[in-house]
Amino acid sequence: MTIEQIYTGCLAQGAYYIESQGEVAIIDPLREIQPYLDRVEKDSAKVKYIFETHFHADFVSGHLTLSKETGAPIVFGPNANPEFDVLLAKDGEEFPLGEITIVALHTPGHTMESTTYLLRDKNGKDHAIFSGDTLFLGDVGRPDLAQKANSVTQEDLAGYLFDSLRNKIMPLADDVTVYPAHGAGSACGKNMMKETVDSLGNQKKMNYALRADMSKEEFINEVTDGLLPPPSYFPLNVKLNKSGYEDIDKVLERGTRALTPEAFEQTANTEGALILDVRHQNDFVQGHIPQSIFIGIDGGFAPWVGALVADVKQPILIVAPEGREEETITRLSRVGFDNTLGYLAGSFDAWKAAGKEYDSISGVSAEALEAAIKNENAIVFDVRKEGEYLSEHIDGAQHTPLDYINDYLRDFPENGTFYIHCAGGYRSVIAASLLKKRGIHNLIDVKGGFKAIKETTIPVTDYVCPSTL
Repeated sequence: MTIEQIYTGCLAQGAYYIESQGEVAIIDPLREIQPYLDRVEKDSAKVKYIFETHFHADFVSGHLTLSKETGAPIVFGPNANPEFDVLLAKDGEEFPLGEITIVALHTPGHTMESTTYLLRDKNGKDHAIFSGDTLFLGDVGRPDLAQKANSVTQEDLAGYLFDSLRNKIMPLADDVTVYPAHGAGSACGKNMMKETVDSLGNQKKMNYALRADMSKEEFINEVTDGLLPPPSYFPLNVKLNKSGYEDIDKVLERGTRALTPEAFEQTANTEGALILDVRHQNDFVQGHIPQSIFIGIDGGFAPWVGALVADVKQPILIVAPEGREEETITRLSRVGFDNTLGYLAGSFDAWKAAGKEYDSISGVSAEALEAAIKNENAIVFDVRKEGEYLSEHIDGAQHTPLDYINDYLRDFPENGTFYIHCAGGYRSVIAASLLKKRGIHNLIDVKGGFKAIKETTIPVTDYVCPSTL
């Protein structure tokens, strides 16, 4: 028996390859399926099942393409109603795979169709669970992402999740291995561990949601407390996973068109395309096409695109480091952004060589910001996440988190310069590009972000609860 976790850091997502005696099951595959096909060929095996734990919101799964290529059936749990042929597993239904067995455990709560897959070894012993978004390491799946068609509230779902955990998962033995669908960094939970595999016994000890003495009311309150609004692209990905999507080969064929600077500019103007620059932030700061948005390929790329661009049908043109164009288009397609129309051949150097107009972003060191705060009473905006800001921030800095930057446009001054920073310099450049696209140019980026700021004597403070004042 072979169990392999195929982890994708950009999405903080784990897919699973399980093989026994030449038969393979793949759980929650990514959209680009070639790595799975290559692995199956290497093992001289055959895909027998494609299991989906639920309709994913944060990425487009590869279930349809993989089924088309292998002939293997797609398996969902009870209550799923996709617009394509699937095997709807009954609660407790067993699926033989070589010498082992996979059992579908219906565990509603994150969504109504959420299902955990229990693997039993050749001796019938419970060996592992593939828990999807039902159970994470250190957390559980958020209960506010399900469709509202059935008038199910997040409190209702949290109650179902409580029952699922206590009736289906917690009775399992402590030595059962937990393989979740996500790890730290995913927006599908609140406080996940950085580890991606653990024992159920350890989770029973340290996961707040598995406390044996917790009442259902306490569980509902804790699981629903502090939930930030989900990224706007989540419902669109659910729809794609439920209704179907275009083959990724067609997406790549359309998106990997090399365009001259002239053709690139014309396409942007005639198609209303968004210019997405995915180079390193230092390169973007020094020079970029006017009105382009920066989201670097080497950061949390796909989730940030989903959170900030929102409309998956938006036509997109790419400015990428040479040789990374296909990678960029592939990673966009993982979160449903399929309408890439091409990329700038020769990258930004070709744009400059053609004599085209370009823009840049002013930046200063943390030491220069220190002087500006001391001598000019400089206005500072912090674009980090809420938890980062509350933990520690520049005294007097205004909080305008990148995730919701469009909600704060009126907060930025029309006259005079202001400074923006994040933790290390990646997100502040994203914010700067978005502000400049909206006509706000009087900004200065702080190089190195809060990490560099901490090395100065700029006064910082943490959050003080009003009740303690």
